[in-house]
Amino acid sequence: MSNVNPLQLHASSAKPALRVAAKPEANIIYPRRKRRIKARSIAVLVFLSMAALFFCVPLYVLIVTSFKTMDQIREGAIFSLPHVWTLQPWDYAWNDACSGLTCTGLKAGFMNSVEILIPSLIASIAISSVTGYALAMWNVRWAGTFLFVLFLCAFVPFQIIMYPLIIITVNLGIYGSIWAVAFIHTILAMPVLTLIFRNYYKDIPADLIKAAIMDSGSFWRIFTEIILPMSGNIMIVVLIMQITSIWNDYLIGVTFGGLGAAPMTVNLANMVTVTTGTASYNSNMAAALLTAIPPLFIYFVLGKFFVQGISAGAIKG
Repeated sequence: MSNVNPLQLHASSAKPALRVAAKPEANIIYPRRKRRIKARSIAVLVFLSMAALFFCVPLYVLIVTSFKTMDQIREGAIFSLPHVWTLQPWDYAWNDACSGLTCTGLKAGFMNSVEILIPSLIASIAISSVTGYALAMWNVRWAGTFLFVLFLCAFVPFQIIMYPLIIITVNLGIYGSIWAVAFIHTILAMPVLTLIFRNYYKDIPADLIKAAIMDSGSFWRIFTEIILPMSGNIMIVVLIMQITSIWNDYLIGVTFGGLGAAPMTVNLANMVTVTTGTASYNSNMAAALLTAIPPLFIYFVLGKFFVQGISAGAIKG
């Protein structure tokens, strides 16, 4: 019988134990607890669903009626789908509908609205952005008093200052034209837009402006080369706000536009309220949708940037 070294026997018997100890333990997966829907969440969902229906049902009726014939509309089933889908109400509203004594449809009012919108946007955004930049980044004398006056003007009803504005536009020789409507839109947008731009530019570090001044930066050079490239979000917010406000306005257009410069909303009101014979409900619905499509299109295209601009601090004090 061969002699066996006790140390070797101990080492050989210890190796399996070491291998077992070195083996990692299996990961234990615990089942995820199912989250229960709280009664508060159910109540919120029910309220939001009711609010959505409150706005969607009239829109559904508006869209469906615009594609119906007058014979089906007389049946009284306002929620039913059209038996025969027709685009004749849309064509009539755009080309042949009468606004007063003029029967050229909404296309003339559409062009007037576009001609009003472009100068109003350019003037209001350009002036308000420079004013907000000056109040936020430069030591302007009486800046606090000026901001207080702007804040008060933002809440003054238009009907109170309408007559003085009529006198001003008459003296300027622009009353009854597209320029008068654009001029009034620019004046009325100044207080709110200036406050929005001022609050946005207030978050820009003051050291950045000081460094630009030390590098021989002037007022306008700093604004065009530093401030404007940083204003993308706020510009989108203001752009959507102004397009919606100017395009959907009726009171300013009917007061300052006159007969030849009436915007699309004024033509729509004349179509709906002034009728001879049977009211064409399908054409009226189509005309309302044609008037609402441009601002809706702008919002759907730029809506994501609108939310980003608000999140970046566009409207905060």
